[in-house]
Amino acid sequence: MINPKQIESLVDSISGILPPGLGELPENAKQNLKQTLASAFEKMDLVSRQEFEIQAGVLAKTRAKLEALEKQVAELEAKQSVDS
Repeated sequence: MINPKQIESLVDSISGILPPGLGELPENAKQNLKQTLASAFEKMDLVSRQEFEIQAGVLAKTRAKLEALEKQVAELEAKQSVDS
């Protein structure tokens, strides 16, 4: 889930790209925008960067183990071919 600091940063970015005179959103408009963004992000079922990094690490370890096992199987198959 996206944390409130990220939403605040996004709202500030949006405020920064508005035409001159509109860049300073009234506080209630900022609050409404924050709530709308938070709700939209929640519906998207996003994962945090931390969760993503953890899963990427798990995948890398799994891939390394798979490659080691594939190598071991290939060596055993080669040995079996020689012995036959």
